[in-house]
Amino acid sequence: MTASDPAIGAVILAAGLGSRFGATPKMLAPYGDRPMVRRAVEAALASRADSVVAVLGVHRQAVRDALAGLDLTLIENPDPAAGLSASLRLGLAALPPRTRAAVVLLGDMPRIEAAHIDALIAAYKAAAPRPSAVVPVSGGLRGNPVLLDLARLGTDLAALSGDRGAGPILKRRGDVLEVPADPAVIFDVDTPEALGG
Repeated sequence: MTASDPAIGAVILAAGLGSRFGATPKMLAPYGDRPMVRRAVEAALASRADSVVAVLGVHRQAVRDALAGLDLTLIENPDPAAGLSASLRLGLAALPPRTRAAVVLLGDMPRIEAAHIDALIAAYKAAAPRPSAVVPVSGGLRGNPVLLDLARLGTDLAALSGDRGAGPILKRRGDVLEVPADPAVIFDVDTPEALGG
């Protein structure tokens, strides 16, 4: 791996409480023919990401079972109630040491495909100088997944707390690259009704 071809990992955040979803574990809810979380992981595995990590929390054993047979690293957030930031830090820390950047996916965005991830990776590798992040934009809105340059953002990411990801950090940065994307990047599932949307 050279500086011109940096190692890029993928982190799937699947530890959330899903409190708005009801009694059914949100990550296990079917979208099409597969659980949402499996769709997210399969998209990452089919992409140009060099390594894939999923962070589990609530319903961790059931989520492990849903991901059986897939080639990725599974880690657990022992305190999912600590929020998204804790899962993000754990996931990034589990990537191989030489990883330069990471694509962060949310487990409840079942329309994300490998092509969405690859578009972020391609834009990052083609940029000179490299941006601190690459974010997809659809209809004027920033969406997910996002690619984070770990060297540029490491200190800020380590300081995150509460139930938020890198969004607040990226709003302050002037070196974020936006790439056009389809509406899949702004579609997530918070309630059972959204599964039909």
